[in-house]
Amino acid sequence: MVLNRILSILRKEKPLAQNAIIDSIVVWKSRRIMQVYQGNKLLKTYAISLGKRPIGPKVQEGDLRTPEGIYAINGRNPQSRFYRNLGISYPNQSDSENAAKLGKPPGGDIKIHGLRNGRGYRGKLHLLKDWTAGCIAVTNRQMDEIYQTVTPNALITIYP
Repeated sequence: MVLNRILSILRKEKPLAQNAIIDSIVVWKSRRIMQVYQGNKLLKTYAISLGKRPIGPKVQEGDLRTPEGIYAINGRNPQSRFYRNLGISYPNQSDSENAAKLGKPPGGDIKIHGLRNGRGYRGKLHLLKDWTAGCIAVTNRQMDEIYQTVTPNALITIYP
């Protein structure tokens, strides 16, 4: 698995087609990949970094986990602390109910984003570890591609 991860980091990528439209996204946390689709057609697979505690679903604010479930892309920020971001509609009703049972806030502000501003030079090296507070991270160049191509309210499904 480690060798596959390193190979995916080193692999040269083809850009998305000019006319591509991303209308759904699938994330496989255990495989550290994000797949983007137009209808049923797989357009591209990206290697990703996750929250610092990647195993298990996000349960509460501050747990450093990336959520698991079905969400939508619900926002865009071209000037965030991290190179561009796309908002993910976490928490959903189930997430909120589960956190309430624990007497904890569910958290929020989960994004797909590039690298921290000023650190874009790291490129794919960031993929060597999980480092976010619960978000999904890609390179800045990849973020440009996704940001320009994803439709508002695109479905994002995040699997363990």
